[in-house]
Amino acid sequence: MRLLILLTAIFFLGKTTVFSQDKKITKTGQIIFEASVPSFEEVKASNQAVSCIINTKTGEIASLVLMRGFHFKVALMEEHFNENFIESDKFPKAIFKGTIKDFNLANIDSKGTKFNVNGTLTLHGISKEIAVIVLIKKSGNDLELISNFNLNPKEFNINIPKIIKPKMAETVQVQINFLLK
Repeated sequence: MRLLILLTAIFFLGKTTVFSQDKKITKTGQIIFEASVPSFEEVKASNQAVSCIINTKTGEIASLVLMRGFHFKVALMEEHFNENFIESDKFPKAIFKGTIKDFNLANIDSKGTKFNVNGTLTLHGISKEIAVIVLIKKSGNDLELISNFNLNPKEFNINIPKIIKPKMAETVQVQINFLLK
């Protein structure tokens, strides 16, 4: 009887290990955004507690960002970002759900492979279809995901006061770097 229980336990643990290999995840991904313009103070923030998961069989990808996790050099800028622009109390997170087109784990090496990613970004209560290019590299058993793209705050109903507009770029440059294990 003990042998049967032991064999059953080994079987289920083995199945769990095999299934978990289909997903790569991080809770310490990094997003940096910048909306600086020349001659004015830098408008730049980073968030190093971003979650992301990729299903390596299907190419499905999802990411979650807590908006209060963005930190600026200037505390007042961070306060304005959370209270006036992104309204973090009302819209505490941004979520991306999508698919990596033609994703094949076997074709990825340490130099990296570029992929098109299509999905829905929900930010500030607005969901919008976006398409970006990502570079995915193998790093041992891990995957590194790197991308740079632009977002327009207007498209997500983020209002920038007239007095601030000349001090900020109309489009926000976004950089992501995730190491998924």
